[in-house]
Formats: sequence, C-alpha cells, structure tokens
Amino acid sequence: MTSKGIYEKMQQDLIDQQKRFVVLLDPDKIRLQNLDKIIKLANETKVDYFFIGGSLVVNDVLDSLLMDIKKECNIPLILFPGNSSQLSYKADGLLFLSLISGRNADLLIGKHVVSAPFLKISPLEILSTGYMLIDGGVPTTVSYISNTYPIPSNKEDIAVCTAIAGEMLGLKLIFMDAGSGAEKPVSTQMIESVKGAIQIPLIVGGGIKTAEKVRANVEAGADIIVVGDAIEKDPQLIRDMVLATKS
Repeated sequence: MTSKGIYEKMQQDLIDQQKRFVVLLDPDKIRLQNLDKIIKLANETKVDYFFIGGSLVVNDVLDSLLMDIKKECNIPLILFPGNSSQLSYKADGLLFLSLISGRNADLLIGKHVVSAPFLKISPLEILSTGYMLIDGGVPTTVSYISNTYPIPSNKEDIAVCTAIAGEMLGLKLIFMDAGSGAEKPVSTQMIESVKGAIQIPLIVGGGIKTAEKVRANVEAGADIIVVGDAIEKDPQLIRDMVLATKS
C-alpha cells in the first residue's frame, strides 16, 4: 500500500480522473489452482485492489485466503462482507455496506450496530459505502440472502435518486452491483446517469465478462471496476481488463 489511506487515494484518483480495477475473490468459490495465477497476473498488471468476500463465507477460510495473498503481493485487500461475521484484521480495509437499494432495515443499519464495536478498535480502514443492487436478469445470491428486490435495470431515475440520497447521508462511495452470476451487467446509460448526479467515487460490478464492457463502463463514468466470476473462470482476462480500465 501507499502511505496514503485507501479512501484518500480514491479521492485523489477521482480528481485526477484515474480509473481503477479490482479483482473480487470469493473464498468459497476460488479454486486453489486459479488463485496463484490470479495473484501472479494481478502483480504483473498492477491491479489496484482485491475485494474479498461473498454471501456465504466462513471466517477460517477468509483468514487463510487473506494470509495467502499477503505473502505474495502488496495489493490492498478490502473486505466486501456478505454479513457482519465476515470480518478479519488481516485485511487493509472494509466496505461498510449499507444496502440503500433495499428496504431491509437489518442491512441498512441493523447489522452495522452489531459489527461497529469490533470495527471501532480494528486496524481496518472503514469505507462507508452505499450499496445498490441492480437487476441483472436472474435472481442472485445477494437478492436472496438480503431479502430485497434489486432496482430494475431500466429505472435510471430510481438509481439516480438512490445514489443522491446515499451521498447526502454522508456515504463515501456508491457501489452499483448486478450481483454475482448476473446475466446482464449494469447498463452504461444507468452508470452515466448516476455518475452525473454524484460527486463521490462510483464503483460498478456484476456480470462484467469482457474487456469491451470494462471500457464502456469506464467511458460512461465508472471510477472503479470490479470483476469476479469472469476472472475466476479465466484469469487471463485480467490483462485485457486492466488495460481497458486504464487506457
């Protein structure tokens, strides 16, 4: 990591119009033979961050994965927790997610109360994040576990108003996610509309399978691109996706 904090660096990237690429690793899905390839390629291509998490992660697997990655690289590790039990001091930061697209009070504030004492004394950098689940064409694990409906993919006005509300509440990041295994990624039209309405970094993920889609998302205004499933299946995609993000 640099001497700057994670969020301070994200803010500076926003000012400098520098786009960033994230590899999402789900400890319950990642295959050991692919992990070594992913870390090697991430080092070579200068991936900016690893997001670590999933909907059903068990803590001993999480700790083990974080330690394995830290042995091989200095890329910042940011927890992307599916619930309040997916916490570890072995990471560098944590997306403190408030599911602002849903109406499940537990995921808006309830679970946060449970984890707050742990996080208050932890060395983790806490990144308050407005998490917006966007319809990806199929039911996802996130929508099932969270017991919420995603924002319809053609309702840009709802997405815009939700993102604005998240920013006004003081959240530091907005994360639009179509969810793991999505058939349809977040549309460039929705990305462009939301980006035009907020002044904080915009993260986009879910259903991104090609470098062309990465480039389209960046051109539409996404500041940080997150890819998980596609890279788990084909680690070589990292090269073209990083290039598409930063070129």
